[in-house]
Amino acid sequence: MSVAPVTSPKMKSPKSIGSGSQKYLPKWFNIAAIVAALLIGFLVSRIAGSGVAGVLTFLVVYFVVIIGFGFGVEGRRYGTDRLLTSVITGTFIAAVIPLVSLLWTVLVQGWTRMTAGGFFTSTTFGQSNPETVTGAGHAVVGTFMITGMAALIAVPLGILTAVYLVEYGKGTLSKVITFMVDIMTGIPSIVAGLFAAAIIPMINQALFGQAQFKNGFAGAIALVVLMTPIVVRNTEEMLRLVPNELREASYALGVTKAGTIIRVVLRTAVSGIISGIFIATARIIGESAPLMITAGTTDFYNYNIFQNQMYTLPVYVYNQYKSGNSAEAWAGALLLILIVLLLNLLARFIAKRFAPAGEK
Repeated sequence: MSVAPVTSPKMKSPKSIGSGSQKYLPKWFNIAAIVAALLIGFLVSRIAGSGVAGVLTFLVVYFVVIIGFGFGVEGRRYGTDRLLTSVITGTFIAAVIPLVSLLWTVLVQGWTRMTAGGFFTSTTFGQSNPETVTGAGHAVVGTFMITGMAALIAVPLGILTAVYLVEYGKGTLSKVITFMVDIMTGIPSIVAGLFAAAIIPMINQALFGQAQFKNGFAGAIALVVLMTPIVVRNTEEMLRLVPNELREASYALGVTKAGTIIRVVLRTAVSGIISGIFIATARIIGESAPLMITAGTTDFYNYNIFQNQMYTLPVYVYNQYKSGNSAEAWAGALLLILIVLLLNLLARFIAKRFAPAGEK
Protein backbone atom coordinates (compact mmCIF):
# COMPACT_ATOMS: atom_id res chain seq x y z
CA MET A 1 0.00 0.00 0.00
CA SER A 2 1.56 3.25 -1.12
CA VAL A 3 1.13 6.52 0.68
CA ALA A 4 1.09 9.76 -1.26
CA PRO A 5 3.67 12.31 -0.09
CA VAL A 6 2.29 15.07 2.03
CA THR A 7 3.11 18.56 0.82
CA SER A 8 2.66 21.72 2.78
CA PRO A 9 0.85 24.58 1.06
CA LYS A 10 3.53 26.94 2.39
CA MET A 11 6.38 25.09 0.56
CA LYS A 12 7.62 26.77 -2.61
CA SER A 13 8.76 24.98 -5.69
CA PRO A 14 12.49 25.07 -6.54
CA LYS A 15 11.77 27.28 -9.55
CA SER A 16 10.41 30.11 -7.41
CA ILE A 17 13.44 29.99 -5.13
CA GLY A 18 16.14 29.33 -7.73
CA SER A 19 17.26 31.12 -10.86
CA GLY A 20 13.76 31.76 -12.07
CA SER A 21 13.24 34.59 -9.57
CA GLN A 22 16.62 36.20 -10.31
CA LYS A 23 16.52 39.20 -12.59
CA TYR A 24 19.37 39.91 -15.00
CA LEU A 25 20.36 42.87 -17.09
CA PRO A 26 20.54 42.23 -20.86
CA LYS A 27 23.84 41.08 -22.32
CA TRP A 28 24.30 44.32 -24.22
CA PHE A 29 23.96 46.45 -21.10
CA ASN A 30 27.72 46.90 -20.49
CA ILE A 31 28.31 47.95 -24.10
CA ALA A 32 25.42 50.42 -23.93
CA ALA A 33 26.82 51.84 -20.68
CA ILE A 34 30.25 52.26 -22.27
CA VAL A 35 28.80 54.03 -25.32
CA ALA A 36 26.71 56.36 -23.18
CA ALA A 37 29.63 57.16 -20.88
CA LEU A 38 31.89 57.79 -23.88
CA LEU A 39 29.39 60.25 -25.39
CA ILE A 40 29.02 62.15 -22.13
CA GLY A 41 32.78 62.15 -21.57
CA PHE A 42 33.38 63.43 -25.09
CA LEU A 43 30.89 66.28 -24.61
CA VAL A 44 32.48 67.24 -21.29
CA SER A 45 35.97 67.20 -22.83
CA ARG A 46 34.78 69.47 -25.65
CA ILE A 47 33.09 71.89 -23.27
CA ALA A 48 35.90 71.93 -20.70
CA GLY A 49 38.64 71.77 -23.33
CA SER A 50 40.46 69.07 -21.36
CA GLY A 51 40.91 65.41 -22.21
CA VAL A 52 41.51 64.57 -18.56
CA ALA A 53 38.09 65.92 -17.63
CA GLY A 54 36.53 63.77 -20.35
CA VAL A 55 38.26 60.62 -19.14
CA LEU A 56 37.26 61.24 -15.52
CA THR A 57 33.68 61.92 -16.57
CA PHE A 58 33.59 58.70 -18.59
CA LEU A 59 34.81 56.66 -15.60
CA VAL A 60 32.41 58.27 -13.14
CA VAL A 61 29.37 57.92 -15.42
CA TYR A 62 30.17 54.34 -16.37
CA PHE A 63 30.66 53.09 -12.82
CA VAL A 64 27.63 55.00 -11.53
CA VAL A 65 25.48 53.32 -14.19
CA ILE A 66 27.02 49.88 -13.53
CA ILE A 67 26.61 50.15 -9.77
CA GLY A 68 23.13 51.68 -9.90
CA PHE A 69 21.53 49.31 -12.39
CA GLY A 70 23.60 46.29 -11.33
CA PHE A 71 22.73 46.44 -7.65
CA GLY A 72 19.24 47.75 -8.27
CA VAL A 73 18.17 45.09 -10.78
CA GLU A 74 20.42 42.08 -10.16
CA GLY A 75 20.97 42.43 -6.42
CA ARG A 76 24.10 42.62 -4.33
CA ARG A 77 25.70 39.33 -5.42
CA TYR A 78 25.40 39.69 -9.19
CA GLY A 79 25.85 43.44 -9.02
CA THR A 80 29.19 42.97 -7.26
CA ASP A 81 30.19 40.40 -9.86
CA ARG A 82 29.34 42.79 -12.70
CA LEU A 83 31.23 45.64 -11.01
CA LEU A 84 34.41 43.60 -10.40
CA THR A 85 34.28 42.18 -13.92
CA SER A 86 34.14 45.72 -15.28
CA VAL A 87 37.06 46.80 -13.07
CA ILE A 88 39.24 43.85 -14.14
CA THR A 89 38.40 44.32 -17.83
CA GLY A 90 39.04 48.05 -17.61
CA THR A 91 42.37 47.52 -15.89
CA PHE A 92 43.43 45.10 -18.62
CA ILE A 93 42.43 47.55 -21.35
CA ALA A 94 44.24 50.39 -19.56
CA ALA A 95 47.40 48.28 -19.48
CA VAL A 96 47.14 47.19 -23.12
CA ILE A 97 46.42 50.61 -24.65
CA PRO A 98 49.90 52.10 -23.94
CA LEU A 99 51.55 48.93 -25.26
CA VAL A 100 49.54 48.96 -28.48
CA SER A 101 50.16 52.68 -28.87
CA LEU A 102 53.90 52.17 -28.41
CA LEU A 103 54.07 49.33 -30.92
CA TRP A 104 52.02 51.28 -33.46
CA THR A 105 54.17 54.39 -33.08
CA VAL A 106 57.40 52.46 -33.49
CA LEU A 107 56.02 50.60 -36.49
CA VAL A 108 54.81 53.76 -38.24
CA GLN A 109 57.93 55.77 -37.48
CA GLY A 110 60.51 53.07 -38.18
CA TRP A 111 59.13 50.82 -40.93
CA THR A 112 59.91 53.12 -43.84
CA ARG A 113 63.54 53.61 -42.86
CA MET A 114 64.12 50.00 -41.87
CA THR A 115 62.87 48.71 -45.22
CA ALA A 116 64.86 51.30 -47.18
CA GLY A 117 68.00 50.22 -48.98
CA GLY A 118 71.23 49.99 -47.05
CA PHE A 119 69.87 49.84 -43.51
CA PHE A 120 71.07 46.27 -42.87
CA THR A 121 74.32 46.55 -44.81
CA SER A 122 75.66 50.09 -44.43
CA THR A 123 77.33 51.67 -41.40
CA THR A 124 77.28 55.12 -39.83
CA PHE A 125 80.53 56.12 -41.54
CA GLY A 126 80.04 59.43 -43.36
CA GLN A 127 76.67 60.08 -41.77
CA SER A 128 77.36 63.82 -41.68
CA ASN A 129 77.22 63.80 -45.49
CA PRO A 130 73.55 63.93 -46.62
CA GLU A 131 74.38 62.03 -49.81
CA THR A 132 75.92 59.07 -47.98
CA VAL A 133 73.74 56.00 -47.45
CA THR A 134 74.07 54.91 -43.83
CA GLY A 135 72.61 52.08 -41.82
CA ALA A 136 72.90 49.82 -38.79
CA GLY A 137 74.60 46.78 -40.33
CA HIS A 138 77.62 46.93 -38.01
CA ALA A 139 75.31 47.41 -35.01
CA VAL A 140 73.29 44.31 -35.93
CA VAL A 141 76.48 42.24 -36.25
CA GLY A 142 77.79 43.57 -32.95
CA THR A 143 74.50 42.86 -31.16
CA PHE A 144 74.39 39.23 -32.27
CA MET A 145 78.06 38.62 -31.53
CA ILE A 146 78.00 40.14 -28.04
CA THR A 147 74.66 38.58 -27.09
CA GLY A 148 75.77 35.20 -28.46
CA MET A 149 79.00 35.31 -26.47
CA ALA A 150 77.08 36.27 -23.34
CA ALA A 151 74.63 33.38 -23.82
CA LEU A 152 77.50 30.98 -24.50
CA ILE A 153 78.93 31.79 -21.07
CA ALA A 154 75.79 32.42 -19.02
CA VAL A 155 73.68 29.43 -20.12
CA PRO A 156 76.05 26.60 -19.01
CA LEU A 157 76.98 28.56 -15.88
CA GLY A 158 73.36 29.16 -14.95
CA ILE A 159 72.17 25.62 -15.66
CA LEU A 160 75.00 23.97 -13.74
CA THR A 161 74.47 26.32 -10.80
CA ALA A 162 70.75 25.48 -10.73
CA VAL A 163 71.48 21.75 -10.91
CA TYR A 164 73.83 22.07 -7.95
CA LEU A 165 71.30 24.03 -5.89
CA VAL A 166 68.44 21.59 -6.57
CA GLU A 167 70.19 18.22 -6.67
CA TYR A 168 73.32 18.63 -4.52
CA GLY A 169 73.24 21.91 -2.62
CA LYS A 170 72.95 21.66 1.13
CA GLY A 171 74.35 23.71 3.97
CA THR A 172 76.11 27.05 4.01
CA LEU A 173 77.47 27.05 0.47
CA SER A 174 74.02 26.53 -1.04
CA LYS A 175 72.57 29.34 1.06
CA VAL A 176 75.39 31.70 0.06
CA ILE A 177 74.92 30.93 -3.65
CA THR A 178 71.16 31.45 -3.37
CA PHE A 179 71.70 34.74 -1.59
CA MET A 180 74.16 35.95 -4.22
CA VAL A 181 71.81 34.96 -7.04
CA ASP A 182 69.04 36.99 -5.38
CA ILE A 183 71.33 40.01 -5.18
CA MET A 184 72.44 39.65 -8.81
CA THR A 185 68.82 39.42 -9.96
CA GLY A 186 68.14 42.96 -8.79
CA ILE A 187 71.49 44.51 -9.69
CA PRO A 188 71.25 47.66 -11.89
CA SER A 189 72.56 47.16 -15.40
CA ILE A 190 74.92 50.11 -15.09
CA VAL A 191 76.65 48.36 -12.18
CA ALA A 192 77.22 45.30 -14.38
CA GLY A 193 78.79 47.56 -16.99
CA LEU A 194 81.07 49.18 -14.43
CA PHE A 195 82.13 45.76 -13.14
CA ALA A 196 83.06 44.56 -16.62
CA ALA A 197 84.81 47.84 -17.40
CA ALA A 198 86.93 47.41 -14.26
CA ILE A 199 87.77 43.71 -14.51
CA ILE A 200 88.37 43.20 -18.25
CA PRO A 201 91.27 45.69 -18.56
CA MET A 202 92.99 43.99 -15.64
CA ILE A 203 92.65 40.59 -17.34
CA ASN A 204 93.89 41.97 -20.65
CA GLN A 205 96.85 43.57 -18.92
CA ALA A 206 97.75 40.31 -17.18
CA LEU A 207 97.35 38.09 -20.27
CA PHE A 208 98.28 40.28 -23.22
CA GLY A 209 100.26 43.09 -21.66
CA GLN A 210 97.86 45.82 -22.80
CA ALA A 211 94.75 47.14 -21.10
CA GLN A 212 91.92 47.63 -23.58
CA PHE A 213 89.07 49.39 -21.87
CA LYS A 214 86.40 48.87 -24.54
CA ASN A 215 85.73 45.82 -26.67
CA GLY A 216 82.92 43.41 -27.43
CA PHE A 217 84.04 40.81 -24.90
CA ALA A 218 83.76 43.33 -22.07
CA GLY A 219 80.20 44.01 -23.18
CA ALA A 220 79.49 40.28 -23.21
CA ILE A 221 80.79 39.92 -19.64
CA ALA A 222 78.52 42.75 -18.51
CA LEU A 223 75.55 40.96 -20.06
CA VAL A 224 76.63 37.68 -18.45
CA VAL A 225 76.27 39.33 -15.04
CA LEU A 226 72.68 40.24 -15.94
CA MET A 227 71.72 37.02 -17.70
CA THR A 228 73.14 34.37 -15.36
CA PRO A 229 70.79 34.93 -12.37
CA ILE A 230 67.76 34.81 -14.68
CA VAL A 231 68.87 31.47 -16.11
CA VAL A 232 69.63 30.15 -12.61
CA ARG A 233 66.25 31.13 -11.21
CA ASN A 234 64.26 29.79 -14.15
CA THR A 235 66.18 26.51 -14.36
CA GLU A 236 65.92 26.04 -10.61
CA GLU A 237 62.16 26.41 -10.70
CA MET A 238 61.84 24.02 -13.64
CA LEU A 239 63.96 21.38 -11.91
CA ARG A 240 61.92 21.64 -8.72
CA LEU A 241 58.76 20.92 -10.72
CA VAL A 242 60.08 17.49 -11.74
CA PRO A 243 58.35 14.92 -9.46
CA ASN A 244 60.62 13.07 -7.03
CA GLU A 245 58.92 9.83 -8.10
CA LEU A 246 60.76 10.03 -11.43
CA ARG A 247 64.10 10.31 -9.64
CA GLU A 248 63.27 7.42 -7.31
CA ALA A 249 62.16 5.23 -10.22
CA SER A 250 65.44 5.93 -11.98
CA TYR A 251 67.44 5.10 -8.88
CA ALA A 252 65.46 1.86 -8.49
CA LEU A 253 66.56 0.83 -11.99
CA GLY A 254 70.18 1.27 -10.99
CA VAL A 255 70.85 4.56 -12.75
CA THR A 256 73.44 6.76 -11.08
CA LYS A 257 72.60 10.20 -9.72
CA ALA A 258 74.43 11.95 -12.55
CA GLY A 259 72.68 9.76 -15.11
CA THR A 260 69.32 10.46 -13.50
CA ILE A 261 69.93 14.20 -13.65
CA ILE A 262 70.95 14.12 -17.31
CA ARG A 263 68.50 11.53 -18.67
CA VAL A 264 65.45 12.09 -16.48
CA VAL A 265 65.45 15.42 -14.66
CA LEU A 266 66.90 17.66 -17.36
CA ARG A 267 64.99 15.81 -20.08
CA THR A 268 61.71 16.36 -18.27
CA ALA A 269 62.38 20.06 -17.62
CA VAL A 270 64.07 20.85 -20.95
CA SER A 271 61.11 22.72 -22.43
CA GLY A 272 60.89 25.14 -19.52
CA ILE A 273 64.66 25.58 -19.39
CA ILE A 274 64.87 26.46 -23.09
CA SER A 275 62.00 28.93 -22.73
CA GLY A 276 63.81 30.59 -19.84
CA ILE A 277 67.03 30.84 -21.86
CA PHE A 278 65.28 32.63 -24.71
CA ILE A 279 63.47 34.95 -22.31
CA ALA A 280 66.77 35.78 -20.58
CA THR A 281 68.37 36.46 -23.97
CA ALA A 282 65.51 38.76 -24.94
CA ARG A 283 65.97 40.51 -21.59
CA ILE A 284 69.62 41.42 -22.16
CA ILE A 285 69.59 42.10 -25.90
CA GLY A 286 68.08 45.54 -25.36
CA GLU A 287 70.49 46.73 -22.67
CA SER A 288 72.26 49.96 -23.56
CA ALA A 289 73.87 51.38 -20.39
CA PRO A 290 76.44 48.60 -19.80
CA LEU A 291 77.31 48.39 -23.50
CA MET A 292 77.94 52.12 -23.75
CA ILE A 293 80.58 51.73 -21.03
CA THR A 294 82.13 48.47 -22.19
CA ALA A 295 81.61 47.94 -25.95
CA GLY A 296 81.70 51.57 -27.03
CA THR A 297 80.88 52.82 -30.53
CA THR A 298 82.40 52.59 -33.98
CA ASP A 299 81.57 53.51 -37.57
CA PHE A 300 82.94 50.27 -39.03
CA TYR A 301 82.31 46.53 -38.96
CA ASN A 302 84.25 44.72 -36.26
CA TYR A 303 84.23 40.92 -36.36
CA ASN A 304 86.79 40.44 -33.58
CA ILE A 305 84.98 40.52 -30.28
CA PHE A 306 88.23 40.67 -28.32
CA GLN A 307 89.73 43.69 -30.08
CA ASN A 308 88.56 47.29 -30.50
CA GLN A 309 85.16 48.81 -29.95
CA MET A 310 81.95 47.23 -31.22
CA TYR A 311 78.59 48.84 -31.99
CA THR A 312 75.26 47.42 -30.78
CA LEU A 313 71.65 48.22 -31.63
CA PRO A 314 70.63 49.72 -28.24
CA VAL A 315 73.61 52.08 -28.32
CA TYR A 316 72.88 52.82 -31.98
CA VAL A 317 69.30 53.84 -31.14
CA TYR A 318 70.48 56.11 -28.32
CA ASN A 319 73.21 57.77 -30.37
CA GLN A 320 70.97 58.33 -33.39
CA TYR A 321 68.23 59.88 -31.29
CA LYS A 322 70.76 62.05 -29.48
CA SER A 323 72.18 63.20 -32.83
CA GLY A 324 68.75 64.16 -34.16
CA ASN A 325 68.42 61.25 -36.62
CA SER A 326 64.99 60.21 -35.37
CA ALA A 327 64.19 58.03 -38.39
CA GLU A 328 67.31 55.93 -37.80
CA ALA A 329 66.50 55.67 -34.10
CA TRP A 330 62.92 54.52 -34.74
CA ALA A 331 64.14 51.97 -37.27
CA GLY A 332 66.66 50.56 -34.79
CA ALA A 333 64.00 50.38 -32.08
CA LEU A 334 61.63 48.55 -34.42
CA LEU A 335 64.35 46.07 -35.32
CA LEU A 336 65.02 45.41 -31.62
CA ILE A 337 61.31 44.79 -30.99
CA LEU A 338 61.14 42.36 -33.91
CA ILE A 339 64.20 40.48 -32.63
CA VAL A 340 62.67 40.16 -29.16
CA LEU A 341 59.38 39.01 -30.71
CA LEU A 342 61.21 36.40 -32.75
CA LEU A 343 63.05 35.13 -29.67
CA ASN A 344 59.78 34.72 -27.78
CA LEU A 345 58.18 32.88 -30.71
CA LEU A 346 61.18 30.57 -30.92
CA ALA A 347 60.94 29.95 -27.19
CA ARG A 348 57.32 28.88 -27.51
CA PHE A 349 58.04 26.68 -30.53
CA ILE A 350 61.07 24.94 -29.00
CA ALA A 351 59.34 24.53 -25.64
CA LYS A 352 56.43 22.81 -27.35
CA ARG A 353 58.72 20.75 -29.55
CA PHE A 354 60.79 19.36 -26.65
CA ALA A 355 57.99 19.10 -24.12
CA PRO A 356 57.20 15.60 -22.76
CA ALA A 357 54.47 13.75 -24.60
CA GLY A 358 51.87 14.40 -21.93
CA GLU A 359 52.40 18.19 -21.99
CA LYS A 360 52.12 18.79 -25.76
